[in-house]
Amino acid sequence: MSTHADGIAGHQTPEAAQIRVLVGELRRLALTYKFGIDEVMTKVGILRDEFRHMQHYNPVEHVTSRLKSLESIVAKCRRKGIPLTPQGVREQMFDVAGVRITCSFVADIYRVRDMLVGQPDLTVLEERDYIAHPKPNGYKSLHLIVQVPVYLSDRTEDVVVEIQLRTIAMDFWASLEHKIYYKYSRDVPAHLTDALKLAADVAASLDTSMERIHDEVRAISGEEEPVEQRDGLLSPEEMLRSFWTSTDSADDVVQGYREL
Repeated sequence: MSTHADGIAGHQTPEAAQIRVLVGELRRLALTYKFGIDEVMTKVGILRDEFRHMQHYNPVEHVTSRLKSLESIVAKCRRKGIPLTPQGVREQMFDVAGVRITCSFVADIYRVRDMLVGQPDLTVLEERDYIAHPKPNGYKSLHLIVQVPVYLSDRTEDVVVEIQLRTIAMDFWASLEHKIYYKYSRDVPAHLTDALKLAADVAASLDTSMERIHDEVRAISGEEEPVEQRDGLLSPEEMLRSFWTSTDSADDVVQGYREL
């Protein structure tokens, strides 16, 4: 006797009750992927805050995340022939949960990558370096497929999350490319694909030039870069100076009262 999962996976017409059960299972699965995103975002947020407050340079410009919708999961299962079951999604679909980290320079990408993969509770399942080896259309990015533990009330679940690391120029190019491919339903005219490839080369050249200028300025100045705005907090030196100044003022007030 086949179960609801067997029926769906075998492309048989499921009963209404089977569909309701499957939808419930997939929603629970999507929730664990959301928790996986939260774990990775927390890790990146901690690194970003540490650099912002303790270091003189922050390699992370901004971070975004996305969770594949149930409709997108179903569509990809149909397109790729993946069994529409929680197990099938876990084992064959690695882009349900995604985090994108945008950096200023290419060197920053590898710096952040090293810090993330060095954490003992994050396991790298796959790494695809499209910066060293760009796709034929010019796409560049560093992709990490990682596994992070999510601690639920009754169990620990290992969740797969895709992390993409890009420069600002790479991200701008990829966003434009995605819009064009969506508009033309992936059947993009040749002159546009040629223009996109040229734009990718220009973006790569810009990344290289900007990083060279950045390194040269730092070398000439011999100074660390200023820390980002710290939400109005004073520097340690300013805090101490303010403390001693206020202490002296308080002593003067006390002495004044004693003399009255």
